[in-house]
Amino acid sequence: MTIKSVILSGGSGTRLWPASRESYPKQLLPLTGERSLLQETATRLRGFTAAEVDPRPLVITNEEYRFIIAEQLRQIGVRSPQIVLEPVGRNTAPALTLAALTAAEEGDPILLVMPADHVIGDLGAFQHAIAVGAAAARSGALVTFGIVPDHAETGYGYIRAGAVLAAGEGARALEEFVEKPDRETAERYVSSGEYYWNSGIFMMKASVWMAAITHFNPDMARSCSAAIDGRSQDADFVRLDAAAFERSPSDSIDYAVMEKLATASDLGQGVVVPLSAGWSDVGAWDALWAVSEKDADGNAARGEVIFEGSHNTLVHADSRLVAAIGCEDMIVVETPDAVMVAHKTRTQDVKKVVARLKAEGRSLTQSHRKVYRPWGWYDSIDAGERFQVKRIVVNPGAKLSLQMHHHRAEHWIVVRGTAEVTSGDKTFLLAENESTYIPLGHTHRLSNPGKVPLEIIEVQSGSYLGEDDIVRFEDTYGRAPA
Repeated sequence: MTIKSVILSGGSGTRLWPASRESYPKQLLPLTGERSLLQETATRLRGFTAAEVDPRPLVITNEEYRFIIAEQLRQIGVRSPQIVLEPVGRNTAPALTLAALTAAEEGDPILLVMPADHVIGDLGAFQHAIAVGAAAARSGALVTFGIVPDHAETGYGYIRAGAVLAAGEGARALEEFVEKPDRETAERYVSSGEYYWNSGIFMMKASVWMAAITHFNPDMARSCSAAIDGRSQDADFVRLDAAAFERSPSDSIDYAVMEKLATASDLGQGVVVPLSAGWSDVGAWDALWAVSEKDADGNAARGEVIFEGSHNTLVHADSRLVAAIGCEDMIVVETPDAVMVAHKTRTQDVKKVVARLKAEGRSLTQSHRKVYRPWGWYDSIDAGERFQVKRIVVNPGAKLSLQMHHHRAEHWIVVRGTAEVTSGDKTFLLAENESTYIPLGHTHRLSNPGKVPLEIIEVQSGSYLGEDDIVRFEDTYGRAPA
């Protein structure tokens, strides 16, 4: 039986601000290595030998992240991924229902359901647990993975496990899910040996999930089925019938099905597989420090960092050298447009800063200075009254929309590669060190006809320089009006 990875990638991860932003959340960031958390998740079954694995992950995400996700999957060699776009967020149970309906069109695979933003430190232990879970799922069980706790944690929900199953290699009967406990209760859970942290990772056959969700929440099953029936294909993406999906109730996999299995044994047994594989949901900066490689003083670093007399400190540097002197149990996060400094015990308070910035209408919670687009990216490297300077990189073969601006003119200088420029009724090529001027109100387009990235410097001037001063006439990526 084939295992198919289902990756849930819809969260914003604001507790990892300023690195994580709403338009570029934590699952798209390389927090623990060279690859993003999404890329790590998509490759987690490579080399798995206990069952056949479908090489095409099925990703459930939203409109805003679609091009970034497609590009990141392309970078790691994933061919023809299935990317389903939710028009609105409806939590994890509808997302899994969409995945099950999509996967069932090609048979009845075992679905391995994984959030895109988790860290797994021990891949071998993870794959062993997946093999155990697959054996149970093959027989019709609905499987969840319980993290073996190493301390009393009050920030996670817990799973209570029952008897060890005879043929389960450590798999246990699922008894109940419990909410986040207080400290005393968490200590009792851990000492009992009957409780695991709730990982949010699941396995079951597509047909088993559909039978369960149809039984427990028929409205959700109907709405998701109608959304799939009314879908359309847009390049690499599946667009749902938005009106149908919006009618779906919002619920989690836990609440919608897993918690109710004890009273509905005819729908399949609930099974818990213990997982001890260096797991973390990277819910805050202190959690990232805990799973990062550290030096002899307990310091962890990403980017160009110098530690001097510092201990048990994390420094995440994106764009410049950061020197940490005499820091104890600190978190320092540097990005081109914001710096955050916190004690490790106060990292949950990052969400309070994000809330304040939102209340003030600041864009720092929404996007980075470097903004990704389907054709490449741009970085706003300087700005002032009536001017803005951008560094723009266009991928080989990509092109921006045919557009015009009411309030600004633009001057383009080619730094690397070859640019194909449409300006008014003329189309011409620019080589390195050449430039052109686009007057205000002029229809224009920038394309990269070459095989290497095109890099230009754009100088904008005018009375208004906002991104909403764009009138699109044609667009390869469906952003122009019909």
